[in-house]
Order: sequence, then C-alpha cells, then structure tokens
Amino acid sequence: MAASELYTKFARVWIPDPEEVWKSAELLKDYKPGDKVLLLHLEEGKDLEYRLDPKTKELPHLRNPDILVGENDLTALSYLHEPAVLHNLRVRFIDSKLIYTYCGIVLVAINPYEQLPIYGEDIINAYSGQNMGDMDPHIFAVAEEAYKQMARDERNQSIIVSGESGAGKTVSAKYAMRYFATVSGSASEANVEEKVLASNPIMESIGNAKTTRNDNSSRFGKYIEIGFDKRYRIIGANMRTYLLEKSRVVFQAEEERNYHIFYQLCASANLPEFKMLRLGNANNFHYTKQGGSPVIEGVDDTKEMAHTRQACTLLGISESYQMGIFRILAGILHLGNVAFTSRDSDSCTIPPKHEPLSIFCDLMGVDYEEMCHWLCHRKLATTTETYIKPISKLQATNARDALAKHIYAKLFNWIVDHVNQALHSAVKQHSFIGVLDIYGFETFEINSFEQFCINYANEKLQQQFNMHVFKLEQEEYMKEQIPWTLIDFYDNQPCINLIESKLGILDLLDEECKMPKGTDDTWAQKLYNTHLNKCALFEKPRLSNKAFIIQHFADKVEYQCEGFLEKNKDTVFEEQIKVLKSSKFKMLPELFQDDEKAISPTSATSSGRTPLTRTPAKLTKGRPGQTAKEHKKTVGHQFRNSLHLLMETLNATTPHYVRCIKPNDFKFPFTFDEKRAVQQLRACGVLETIRISAAGFPSRWTYQEFFSRYRVLMKQKDVLSDRKQTCKNVLEKLIADKDKYQFGKTKIFFRAGQVAYLEKLRADKLRAACIRIQKTIRGWLLRKKYLRMRKAAIIVQRYVRGYQARCYAKFLRRTKAATIIQKYWRMYIVRRRYKIKRMATIVLQSYLRGYLARNRYRKMLREHKAVIIQKWVRGWLARTYYRRSMHAIIYLQCCFRRMMAKRELKKLKIEARSVERYKKLHIGMENKIMQLQRKVDEQNKDYKCLMEKLTNLEGTYTSETEKLRSDLERLQLSEEEAKIATGRVLSLQEEIAKLRKDLEQTQSEKKSIEERADRYKQETEQLVSNLKEENTLLKQEKEALNHLIVEQAKEMTETMEKKLVEETKQLELDLNDERLRYQNLLNEFSRLEERYDDLKEEMTLMVNVPKPGHKRTDSTHSSNESEYTFSSEIAETEDMPLRTEEPSEKKVPLDMSLFLKLQKRVTELEQEKQVMQDELDRKEEQVLRSKAKEEERPQIRGAELEYESLKRQELESENKKLKNELNELRKALSEKSAPEVTAPGAPAYRVLMEQLTSVSEELDVRKEEVLILRSQLVSQKEAIQPKDDKNTMTDSTILLEDVQKMKDKGEIAQAYIGLKETNRLLESQLQSQKRSHENEAEALRGEIQSLKEENNRQQQLLAQNLQLPPEARIEASLQHEITRLTNENLYFEELYADDPKKYQSYRISLYKRMIDLMEQLEKQDKTVRKLKKQLKVFAKKIGELEVGQMENISPGQIIDEPIRPVNIPRKEKDFQGMLEYKKEDEQKLVKNLILELKPRGVAVNLIPGLPAYILFMCVRHADYLNDDQKVRSLLTSTINSIKKVLKKRGDDFETVSFWLSNTCRFLHCLKQYSGEEGFMKHNTSRQNEHCLTNFDLAEYRQVLSDLAIQIYQQLVRVLENILQPMIVSGMLEHETIQGVSGVKPTGLRKRTSSIADEGTYTLDSILRQLNSFHSVMCQHGMDPELIKQVVKQMFYIVGAITLNNLLLRKDMCSWSKGMQIRYNVSQLEEWLRDKNLMNSGAKETLEPLIQAAQLLQVKKKTDDDAEAICSMCSALTTAQIVKVLNLYTPVNEFEERVSVSFIRTIQMRLRDRKDSPQLLMDAKHIFPVTFPFNPSSLALETIQIPASLGLGFISRV
Repeated sequence: MAASELYTKFARVWIPDPEEVWKSAELLKDYKPGDKVLLLHLEEGKDLEYRLDPKTKELPHLRNPDILVGENDLTALSYLHEPAVLHNLRVRFIDSKLIYTYCGIVLVAINPYEQLPIYGEDIINAYSGQNMGDMDPHIFAVAEEAYKQMARDERNQSIIVSGESGAGKTVSAKYAMRYFATVSGSASEANVEEKVLASNPIMESIGNAKTTRNDNSSRFGKYIEIGFDKRYRIIGANMRTYLLEKSRVVFQAEEERNYHIFYQLCASANLPEFKMLRLGNANNFHYTKQGGSPVIEGVDDTKEMAHTRQACTLLGISESYQMGIFRILAGILHLGNVAFTSRDSDSCTIPPKHEPLSIFCDLMGVDYEEMCHWLCHRKLATTTETYIKPISKLQATNARDALAKHIYAKLFNWIVDHVNQALHSAVKQHSFIGVLDIYGFETFEINSFEQFCINYANEKLQQQFNMHVFKLEQEEYMKEQIPWTLIDFYDNQPCINLIESKLGILDLLDEECKMPKGTDDTWAQKLYNTHLNKCALFEKPRLSNKAFIIQHFADKVEYQCEGFLEKNKDTVFEEQIKVLKSSKFKMLPELFQDDEKAISPTSATSSGRTPLTRTPAKLTKGRPGQTAKEHKKTVGHQFRNSLHLLMETLNATTPHYVRCIKPNDFKFPFTFDEKRAVQQLRACGVLETIRISAAGFPSRWTYQEFFSRYRVLMKQKDVLSDRKQTCKNVLEKLIADKDKYQFGKTKIFFRAGQVAYLEKLRADKLRAACIRIQKTIRGWLLRKKYLRMRKAAIIVQRYVRGYQARCYAKFLRRTKAATIIQKYWRMYIVRRRYKIKRMATIVLQSYLRGYLARNRYRKMLREHKAVIIQKWVRGWLARTYYRRSMHAIIYLQCCFRRMMAKRELKKLKIEARSVERYKKLHIGMENKIMQLQRKVDEQNKDYKCLMEKLTNLEGTYTSETEKLRSDLERLQLSEEEAKIATGRVLSLQEEIAKLRKDLEQTQSEKKSIEERADRYKQETEQLVSNLKEENTLLKQEKEALNHLIVEQAKEMTETMEKKLVEETKQLELDLNDERLRYQNLLNEFSRLEERYDDLKEEMTLMVNVPKPGHKRTDSTHSSNESEYTFSSEIAETEDMPLRTEEPSEKKVPLDMSLFLKLQKRVTELEQEKQVMQDELDRKEEQVLRSKAKEEERPQIRGAELEYESLKRQELESENKKLKNELNELRKALSEKSAPEVTAPGAPAYRVLMEQLTSVSEELDVRKEEVLILRSQLVSQKEAIQPKDDKNTMTDSTILLEDVQKMKDKGEIAQAYIGLKETNRLLESQLQSQKRSHENEAEALRGEIQSLKEENNRQQQLLAQNLQLPPEARIEASLQHEITRLTNENLYFEELYADDPKKYQSYRISLYKRMIDLMEQLEKQDKTVRKLKKQLKVFAKKIGELEVGQMENISPGQIIDEPIRPVNIPRKEKDFQGMLEYKKEDEQKLVKNLILELKPRGVAVNLIPGLPAYILFMCVRHADYLNDDQKVRSLLTSTINSIKKVLKKRGDDFETVSFWLSNTCRFLHCLKQYSGEEGFMKHNTSRQNEHCLTNFDLAEYRQVLSDLAIQIYQQLVRVLENILQPMIVSGMLEHETIQGVSGVKPTGLRKRTSSIADEGTYTLDSILRQLNSFHSVMCQHGMDPELIKQVVKQMFYIVGAITLNNLLLRKDMCSWSKGMQIRYNVSQLEEWLRDKNLMNSGAKETLEPLIQAAQLLQVKKKTDDDAEAICSMCSALTTAQIVKVLNLYTPVNEFEERVSVSFIRTIQMRLRDRKDSPQLLMDAKHIFPVTFPFNPSSLALETIQIPASLGLGFISRV
C-alpha cells in the first residue's frame, strides 16, 4: 500500500511547531497526489493550511493510533519518527508517571526530580530472574539482563550510562550497582557488596558538586568493574575515572559550588578532631564562596560528612589517613586565601607572616619561607644556565590555583587507588560487569577544552553504539534469513578523524604546545589552514578568528580557542612540587610518588577536566631529559589514550545502554520541556536508533502473535493448520506490495507504517462487525420494544374497553338508581310535606285542645275546690251545730237520768230491805236471769254482729279519720309553711336589700378586681408567653441536649466499641507481630545455624588430618550433649566453635570477622529469645495470679503448703538419690560380674544378696515409718472430739446440785419452772447431739468405705508392685505413700478450714512428725552410705575372685550350669501403650524411624503420624522407668535427626510435609499425655492412665514447637519455589477465556506470549499443583487447622506475586486482563469450596488482587466513579491504585484511557488514607503459624508396629 493512501480525511499528522517542536493536527479532506496544501484542523480548534515543501514534497509525519501510544518500547510504534518518539515519552512521563522507556536496546530514563518508590528491595526481587521484555522498563531490568547474559554467555558485560549533567546518570549507575549487590550477594562474609556501595558516598563527596543544572552533578566520568567468581557472586570491584574537572577547585560560576567535601569540612569545623584544621564558615574561603550558594536546600553537610567518614572506615581507610586527607583539603582552602601584592608589573610579594600561607605550611608540613619564595618566583632552565625569575601577580595567582588543582587531582587519584585496593579481591575474577557513568554531549554559549574532550568521548561512544545497533540488526536479519540490504546510517568516523587523526585537532594542539612561543591564536590559524574548506565538518565563525566549529553527530558546536593550550599543557611549577615532596607530613609525598614511577595507562587523571590515566614511562639513569619529556605529556594525549583503552574494554564486552534525559532546566518534578528533550534525544543517539530501525523492517511479529491479533481479518476458509502458511496467504491478500513485508523463519518483518495499516484494517473490520452487531442488536431491541409496545397497547385497549364498558354499565345502573332515587325522593318530599302539615295540624290541635282542656280543667278545678271548700265549711258548720246540739241534749239527758237514777235508787233501797222482796226478786230474778241469759246470748250474737259492723265501721272510720288527719296535718303543715314562707319572704326581702347593697359593693369591687385581674391577666399572659417561650427554648435546649447526650452516648458507645474493636485488633496484630517476629527470629537462627554448619563443613574439609590423640569425635559430643543438654540450637552454636577452635588455629586462619558476627548474632538471638521467654513467663505468672485471686482460700495456708511442698520435694529428691545409687550399684555389678559369679550359691552372690537385703530392709523401715506417720494422723483425727457434750453434762450436774440445795417452796416452784426450761433445752441439745452423732456415724461409715477402697487400692498397688522389679517397687511404694499423705493432708486442710487454730495445731504436730521422719531419713542415708562403702569393698573382692574362678571353671560347666533369675517372676498383664528399647539401640531406632524412612511409603501404607506415636511410646517407657537421661537422649536425638533429614531433603515437599505432620503429632502427644487438666478434657479414662508420671516435658514442648515453626517456614519456602514459576504464566499471561484479549504489537523486547504452548503453565497447572499439595498433606495426617494455614499462605503467595507483576507490567493492565484475572480467581475460590477451605482465610488474601481486577474493569470517568473506586479498593494502597490507573492501557481502539484529572481526583480523595507507601506486596511474607491442640482418639495400646520399619528390637510393654 502506498504511503500517500494513508493521508485520508480524519487522518492525524504531526507538523513542526517553534514552541512545542511538534503539534498534532487532523486532515479535513483526503490528500491527492499533486496537492500543494493540506487542510488541517489543530487540536486547539483552529484550521490551518499547511504548505508542502515544493522541493522535497515530503508529507507530514503520520500519527500512530492511540492504542500504540504509551508503549513500553518505542520500536513497537508503527510510525517511527521523532514526533512519535517525543509524544510517546511525554505521555508515559506526564500521564502515566513512568520514567523508563525502551528504545530497542536502549533504556531511556527521564529524571523525575522526585523520589519514587520504585527502587526498593521488593522491586529488585520482582525483577530478579525475569526476562527483560516480561516486565515494564526499569534500570533493574537492564541490570538483570546484563547479569543473566554474563552467566549464560560467559561474556563480560557493560552498562553505559550517559546523559547531560542533572539527567540522573549517577543515580542510575548507583541503582544498577545496588541491584548487583542485592541479587548476587558476595562470595565471602567480607561484605564486598557493601563496600562497592560504600564507594559511592566517597566519590560523590570528592567528585560531585552543585551546578546550575544539578545539585549533585558528577564532575568526572567513572567506569566501575564489578568482579564475579565462577558462581557469579561479587568478589570485588575496580574503578577508573575520567576527566576530573579540576578547574572547579579554584573557580565556580554563579549559583554553583565547589566539591562537596570542602563544604562538609567547613560544616564539621566545630568537631574536636577538626580544631587543628582551623576551618570556619565556607564564606571565609575564596575557593568556596565564589558561587554565592554555599548551602544546598535539603542537604545537611554535617551528616553527609559523617556518612563520608563512615564509608571511608568501611573501605579500610584508617582514621589517621582520613585526618591526613582532611588536612590536605583544608590546606587547599587556606592556599586559596593566599593574597599577592604587586611590587611592579613583573613581580609580586606575599605579605610577611601571612596567616593563610602559614596555616597552609603548618598543615602541609613545609617550610614557610621556601613556599613563599616559590609562589612568587619560577625557575627557567636553559642549556647552559638556570635563572630564577619573579612573576607578576596574575601569574602568581594562576600558579597558586594550578598548584591547588594539582594537589586536589593527586589526592583524588590517591583516594581512587585506595578505594580500588579496598575493593580488590584475592580470589581470581571469573567475569565482570562494568558500569560506565560518563558525561553526555555538551554545548554551552562558551565551549572550551573541557567540552571538546567530552564531545570527543561522546563521538567515540556514539560510533561504538551505532556499530553495535547495526550489528544487532544484521544478526536479527540473518537469524531470520531475511535478505540483508545495506542500511544507510550516520557514520561519525570523519568527525573522529578530524579530532584524533594525524594533523587532526589534537595533533595540532600538542604540536603547538611544544612550540616555545605557541599561542591560542597561532593554533587557530593552523586549524584554519589545515581543515577549513577541506573538511565538511570543520567551519570557521564569520565574526571570530579565535574560534572554530565542529559538526558533531548531535549538533554543531562552536569552541573558543582561548585557554586550549594552557589547559592542554596543565602547567605546574616543578619547584613548588619539590617543596611539597620535602614535606614532613608523610602522606603528602605519597601523592607525588607516581611522578617518578612508571605511570599506568589504566587509571586516569585530568586537568581542566584532566584525565587521571597515565601512560607508562621508563625510568632510565642519566637521562633526566627523557623523564621530563614524559612528565610533560599533554592532557589531550593522555585523554586520547584513556579513551582508546575504554573503547577496547567496551568492545570486549556486551554493552547495555542507558540514556538519561533531563526533562527541564528548572528541576521541576514531572515537567516535560519538549525542546530540551528533543535536543538530548538527538544528542544521545536514540533518534539514530529509531532511524536505523525504521530504515529496514522495524515491526516484527511471530506467526502465532500475528495470527492471534489479525484473526479477525481472516475468513474461516483461510485458516489452515499451518499458521505460517495462513499468515502468508492473508498478507498477500491484505498488502499488495510484497516489499512492505518479509517472511522469516519465526517472524514476519514489516516496513514502517504497515502495522498501522493492518491496525486500521483490523479496526475497520471490528468497527464494521460492531456496526453489524449494533445493527442486529438494535433491530432486535427495537423489535422487542415494538412487541412489548404492541402487547402493551393491546392490554391497554383491553383495559380501556373494559373500563368503558364498566363505565357504561355503571351509567345505566346510576340512571336506574337515579330514577328510583327520584321516585323515592319525590315520594319522600311529598310524604315529608304531608307529615309536616299533619304534624303542624296535630300540634295546633294538640295545643288548642290542650289550651281548652287546661281552661276547662282550671274551671273544674276551681269549681271542685270551691265545692270542697263549701263542703268542708258546711261540714264544719254542721258538725259545730251538731256538737252543740248533742252537747246540750246529752247534758239534758244526763241531768234527767241522774234524777231518775236517784229516784230508782231510793226505791231499790227500800226494797232491798225486805226478804220477800228478795224472794220475789229471786224468783223473778231466776226467770229474768234465764231470760237475761238468753238475752245476753242474743245480745252477744248481736254484739258480735255489731262488733263486726263496728269493726268495719271503725276500719272505714279510722281510714277516713286517718285520711282526714293526714289532710289536716298537710293543711297544718302548709299553713306553717305559709307562715314560715311569709317570714322567710320578709327575711329574704331584708336579705335582698342587704344583698343589693353587697351586690353594688361587690360590683364596684368586681370592677376594680376585674381591672386588676385584666392587668394581672395581661401580665400573667405576658409572663406565661415569656415562660412558654423560655420553656420552648428550654425544651429545645433540653431536646438538643438530650439529642446531644444521646448522640454523645452513641458516639461514646461507638467510639468505645471501635476502640475496643481496634484495641482487640491491635492486640491481635501485636500478638501476630510478636509471633511473626519470634518466628522470623527462629528462621534467622535456623539460617545462621545452617550457615554455621556449612562453614564448619568447609573448615573440616580445609583442615588437614589432626594429630593423634587430639581428635574429637561426634560421638563424644553427642554423649556429652545427651547427658547435659537437650537439643537447643543456642547450645549448639555456643559449643561448636569451641570444638573446631584447635584445628582451625593450627591449619587455616579463621575469618574472625565472620566468627564474631555469628557470635554476636547468636548472642542477640539468645537475648531476644530470653526476653521473649521472660515475657511469656511474666504473662503466665499474671494468669496464675489472676487464677489465684479467684480462688477463695485462706491466706494462712500459703506458707504451710509451700513448706509442705518443699518437704515433699526433699523426700522425692532423697528417693531419687537412693534409686539412682541402687541403679548404679546394680549396673556396676552386672557389668563386672560374670554369670557364674552371680549364680546362686556363689560367695559373691551371697554377699551381694545380704547387702541388698539389708538395704531393702532399711527401705522397708522407711516405708513402715511412713505408714506409722499415717496411723498417727488417723489417730489424731479420731482424738479430736467436739466439746459440746462435756459442756452439756457439766451444766446438768450443776442444775441437780442446785435442786438439792433448794428448800423453800417458792424456790422449789421457781426451780421447777427452771427445770422445765432446762429439760426443754436439754432435749433440744440431745436432739442436736443425736444429729451430730448420726453425722459422725455417717462420716465414719464414709471413712470406713474410703478405707476399704484404700485397702483395695493398696492391694492392687501391692500386686502391681510385686510385678515390678525391686528397684522400681520401693520407689513406687514411696511415691504412693507420699501421694496418699498429700491427699490426707488436703483432706484435713478442708476439714479444719473453718477453725484455723485447730488446723494450725494439727499442722504443727504434723511438722514435728515430719521433722522426726526427716531425721530418720538422714539416719537411713548414713546407713546407705555405709552399705555403699561395703558394696564397693565387696565389688573389689568379687573382681579379685573372678580371675581365679574363671580359670577353674571349664566352658562346659559354664554352659550346663542352670542360671536362676534373681527378679521376682511377673504376672501376665495387658499392653500399656509403651515401647521398650535398649539404650544402645537408640541410634538404630532414630536411623530406621527418621533418617532412612521414606515418607511416600509411610503415608500410603501406614497410619498417619505413626513415627510420632512410636517415639512418644518410647518416651513413655523411659518416663515409666524414671530414666531422665534416657528421655533427654531420645528427645535430643529425635530433634537433631529431624533437622538432619530436613537439611538433606529439605527441597522435597513430601518430606517436609511428612515431618511437619509428625512433629505436630509428637507435640500434641506430649501435651495430651502430660497430665495437665487443660489437655486431658477429651481423653478417655484409658488414655488418662497413659499420662506421663515422672517428668515435666514442657521445655521440650517449646523446643518442638520451635522446630515445627522452622519446618513450617521451610515448607512455605518449598511450595513457594514450586509455585512461583507457574503463577505469572497461569494467572496473568495464559488466556483462560480464549479470544477475550488480543495481542498488541510489541517491540524489540518480546514478551512471553499469552498463547499456551506446550511448555507454558496454565491455571490448570496451578490447580493441579494445589491438589497435589493438599492430597499430600491429607495423606500425612496433617492437622486441618494447619492445612488451612498452609493453604492461606499459598493463596497469599499467588495473590502477591500476581499483583506485583500486574503493577510492573503495563501490557497486563487492561479491561480484558481484568476479566481473565477475575475468572482465574473464581476458579481458585471454587477449588477452596471443593476442599471445604472457605473459612481458612485464603480468600481474603486474594482481596487485593480481586480489587485490582475490578479496578481494571470499572468505569473511570466521573466523580461518582472515583468515589466508587475509593470505597471499593479498600485492600489496595493509594500507590497501588494510582499505579494501576497510570498503567491502564486499552487493547482495542474502543477503550478509553484514564485521564490525568481523574487520577488526580482519586489522589485527592485518598490523601487522608493512612496506608503504606510501599508499591509492591511482600511476596516473602510468612503469616505467623499456630499449632492448635488436636488430641488423638487413637489408643496407644492398639498401635501395631509394621515389620517394614525394621524395629524388631523394640518390645511392647
């Protein structure tokens, strides 16, 4: 495709711009051939007509697609030209904050003028071992490539760092050296890498200075060769320096400084050791005040001086030499203050006793007068005479300055030589890597000799660079079998010839220097005559005859001839040098010794910037002229020789190039000046590299990458199985011009612009596909929308129609309802109207009728009342008349009847007086009586009738009477009421009058009161309103206060909860940190221990065979160790140097510095471990104290219990002593006695049996005494009786005596009453006594039962003791008795807990008996000692008898004679879960069970943890025998053997996992069977019987725990080494979801392809490895909690390494890669779910990686997006978030980059977040491990030992 076809509408181009160098624009219409003007649209919105050059007709440069902008390698750009390079660098530097970029083989480094966190040790570890193209550009990548090529190709390497002053050359070189020092380490413990790094402060102090462009500018070039041995570890270094700028010593420009060392000396002048230098402020010295800027902001010269002195000490420069250096430097400063006074124009003098000169002479140790003379005079030597000539003031000043420069140059050279001596190694150097830190191309307004030398050196380096680039290109083409066509590149050989050839500029300069009257002007004329108009590269300025111009490869430079000759001669008066050589100061003559010796060309000197290299000169006697001639060799000649030597060195190595760019001249951070950058890019050869690449086929793709990227341009039929043929077919269709590409063996080569064209086709195809997809999707969406709308319309219609129908039906219903309502309403209205009328009529009628009826009623009532009144009046009148009439009639009757009665009475009196009358009367009387009787009866009847009638009448009368009486009473009452009412009316009227008066008064008062009330009311209302307002305010305040209190309470609660949570978290973190610190210390200790073992082995190999008799074997050591120590790592480190001290002193000199370091480190570890142990003990004591506080026991018992425990311990110790002595006696006898001697019947046998019997009797006596003590305790308990019974009896006797004494009756009565009360009291006491007796009886029965149980237990123990051997029988019985006594003691303690006095008396008696027992024990000890002496005597006798009896007894007798066993025969018993072995079989046990055991067979065929169970059962048996030496020896051997196995096979995961599992199981067994209650909760009763009885192995548990931690850390390292090669490939590079991410164009540094090859790892590889790890750990029976911790650590390693690589790889930060990572993480989570490990915390370790993947996928535009990102990325640090956003790179054109403003928004939002500034995660971090107690349910007695283990010598017990 023609290039002009790419200039279509909307194509973007670069056009030149005077301000921005290059400006971007867009074509407004297509370009057609022949057009002279291009219509462009600039980015700022303006339109422009760009005219093409009519001569060249060159079109403007095309701009690369946005997808290619920001690439790591500039050669990956499709269009390779200056604007593309500049723009790519600017985008990376400004937008992405990336300072490193590849340009083919060159690393371009832009100085950020800011400290960046990209040089830490974590970054070094991340780049270590990586391919150069696999990581983002970095100085560490270049260093790693050089280191790798040195090891792979066995060829020396060079790193060439160049650039302008202030571009960062020195820093880049420093970081490269730091990388080598960190990655390779040193071959010895002499810390060579530290010395290499320590040379930097020294060289910076004496060779760096502040300039206007850089605060720490290197004013010399240096080439450091870092030497490596055959294992590629640093063994030493060598430094060469070039062009020291000596003129800076005597002159500094404005705002510049002299060398740093002078200001450091002045700042440290107050130090006591510097008083003699007589220094002061820097402004007091001429050589340090000329720049006017003595202080650098942010730099403390005093601290820098301390660093310089520290570095000197580290490099072996002694304190005396350091003071000598400082004396010379101070002398130079004082020399600069020497002033001259003119006597005339040709002579000058120094003032007498000139203080600066006298100080200079004192410091230099030279004669004042002599130095004063030669500073003002010079010697001129001719062939015949020698003249001493005075010099002018100017010449004297120049001579003084020349002397100062010469002294400083010599001192600089001396320091470099000593630094090289310190870095020199005695070991042979196998290879080296050279780091060249040299100045770049320089051009200033005034350029002199220094710039000429610098640019000459850069011409040579550029030529070498061009040839190397050209060579690499040629090799690449030939490797791929591409036809090689000669590429035209700039060859600067003519420029080099102009400078260094015969009659070149340097040659003419040297020749002019030899002329007696040579001047700069004559030299300039010679240059014009020789080269002007003859060499195209040499020009003459128009307006000057003292300058010349050279066309360098970078630019034209005009040099001023003034000063060239003087600087080239480097004139120093010989007489002044002789004065200095005669100095009494020893160090000063050393500086000038090389003037008389052969000068080596390998080191460099400089003048002006004088080279420190000197060429050799032969010293011949009698030819001083030749010496002088050699001494006067010019600076240019020396520099040319040094440069040739440097080029030879570089050509013999593989070079690596670092080009440092200075982005601006103002040191602003991350500010990019395009003009300055372009100048430097042109000068450093980067653009030349681009041009060479662009001239051929710059873009190169592998066939697989091309197929993956441009698969979208192929049809299905085009895809073949052969990828190469497929690519060829496609390219032939896509690109018609076959010259635009070439097919290599493995790659396709493209011309410049073709990749952009293919990208355009790909983008168009993808755009068309996207449009088609969008069309289809949009059609589908619109169809779906139409169907939804149609369906919705139908539904709406249905509902609307239904609604309308319902509305019509409702209307009809309402119409009908309205008609009915109208009907009923009308009816209701009419009926209501009728009812109203009717009601009104009825009401009128009722009221009218009522009115008439009332009137009629009132009339009738009046008439009725009138009738009644008339009736009553008439009745009253009638009755009154009747009563008067009756009264008169009755009165008349009475009067008449009285008169008649009187008459009758007279008659009767007369008749009565006669008898006859009586008879007559009697006869007649009887008849009359009869008649009367009948009449009476009749009258009675009548009377009854009348009475009945009368009764009735009376009833009616009474009723009427009562009626009348009630009426009368009512009337009377009414009358009285009327009277009262009238009276009341009167009184009321009076009261009304009064009340009226009162009312008037009250009304007046009321008015006044109302007025006052109104006022009061108003006031009250006002007050109430005020109070209400105040109340409202108070309520509001109250509510506010309540709300505030509630909020404060909530806040306080929340804060307290937060504080509690934080404190809890902090405590957990502190605990984890402490645990981690302790485990790190263990790790460091194990590393030191391994290092010590390695050194010991090396020393053993180096040491010759030791003398006889002085050899110390390991067995001795092991026996000693087993006897006195357990396997303590610290003890080993302390003992082992002592064992190797003798032979090492005699044979090989031991590296004492290493030894002291190790010893110091071991001591520190001991101290730290002791501190940690003390802290642990302190915490345990605190826990114990807290438990002790909770127990409510009397304080009195403490001392007594302590005393008792001490006594018990004494008893136990005495028992152990007796037992050990008996064991030793038996062992001695068994070793010394033969079977026949010890046979029954032998004399020796009888003697021994008698002695043993006596000893046994004595021990039985002890046992009986213990039993007696127990019986005494029991009797004392029974003797203690309650005192209440005695008191009761005495009280009763007293009462009886009192009763007998009573005689009086009253007393007897009172006594009877008292006796009754006493009886009641006695009865209650008897009942209580009865209850107490019953309780005592119950207690006695319980005691009897306990005694029975005790008896049974004693019988069982006796039966067990009978089965034991005699020595164990006595000890067991004694231990049992002590245990029983202790239990009884505790029983009595509880019994007398309420009565301390009884308990105290009981304790005193018990102590007395214990003291008596102790006295008896002492007597027994004496007896035992006597017996031991007797046994020794008898043993000697037995030894004497052995020889005689052996001679007399024949072998047959020995065999036939039966031997009867001494021990009591044992009964058969069940297996107790113990294993017995002999002491001599211990090494065999350890060898078969640990050293030679294969984990694979054990894990598969046997139960998990079998070795741990076997070892513990052996420990149990040793504990059962109470053999502490056996226990200690077995545990020590076990621990040491496990360490040996792990050291031997420590890289095998199965081995490490197996022994981690068994160590933990062994540790759990020691805890489970320790006898501690906390570990016995889950044991069965049978398991509790298996607990250890004699020894507390807590110390060994700690040792085993430490061992388990070390094994765990080794396991983590092993799995990390296995997983690490898989992680990046499987998690990042491999496309788990195929086709999601496309391959972008890459540059020269090819990255690892994401296409899965046969040898690459995938995610399935990681999952298979994880399955393998998990299955191995499960097979070995590892604790589930420990498996969770291992899995958590594995996932942390996976997440950390993946995230670190993501943060260092720009090509991985894309949307599609985020999807891949999230899918991979989901697969890991699925694996966790399958293994039931989701609660292990492993998923949380992947959270940073998950959030980074989410960050790659989320939207990154608005403020809401920024807020979401800040809240989402809680596990990432601010640096990591910003780094990911900066690295985010679109893979396709449809993705967008993250804007700079968005990143700044993120930074602003995260500025308050307090997190680590570290960029990378610590992939080496190991979480602190814990070993939770996990008891085993396996019964020890059921374990069977397989025969395959070879442990037949072990027997079950």
